[in-house]
Amino acid sequence: MTLLAANILIVDDEQAIADLVEVYLKNENYNVLKFYDGKDALNCIESERLDLAILDVMLPDVDGFSICQQIREKHNFPVIMLTAKEEEIDKITGLTLGADDYITKPFRPLELIARVKAQLRRFTKYNSSERNQEERLIAFSGLVLDMDTHECTLNEKRLSLTPTEFSILWVLCSNRGRVVSSEELFQEVWGDKYFSNSNNTVMVHIRHLREKMQDSAEHPKYVKTVWGVGYKIEE
Repeated sequence: MTLLAANILIVDDEQAIADLVEVYLKNENYNVLKFYDGKDALNCIESERLDLAILDVMLPDVDGFSICQQIREKHNFPVIMLTAKEEEIDKITGLTLGADDYITKPFRPLELIARVKAQLRRFTKYNSSERNQEERLIAFSGLVLDMDTHECTLNEKRLSLTPTEFSILWVLCSNRGRVVSSEELFQEVWGDKYFSNSNNTVMVHIRHLREKMQDSAEHPKYVKTVWGVGYKIEE
């Protein structure tokens, strides 16, 4: 059976950058849907099957953050944000709104392609039909994670998790009773090489995950921090 090539949305008003990214993506045999403004991109999101989106933050009409937010209302495919700013607040804003990764301009096209591949690997892995049925459902202490629907409920209340948050929680729950290091968590969820600043990315996602679960960092019921090591969910 021939696998369908991934459909990747690229939105950037800097046409030279969008065109260059398109060339590199097509060289990897991805299907590319390219737009230079947010309005046309939003129409595409409504009408096409997408596997990943690459969004520039600064657009002439609708900014990338707003597009990301609208994607997350209906879809769980990975989102990578492009930002020209080095400020940490932009990165945190993107992650808060549901982005899975971010890359700062100027960037090397091959680095972006590596990030795309990592996100698609992670998303495919955690949605693979090859897993056994018993491995696709985790339920304990009022927490239920369903891999087939990518849904999570806590005490019968549905939690609106991003794909990355769901993956983090799945890894921690699958290893409950054992400390998962920040490096192991990053490599498992992002599928990328761990660097010192990767810990900040993990921390931001853990914080938002706790907020959605209404879990206290000081007195956690679920996600516990083991300082200097990583994170743990008890049996």
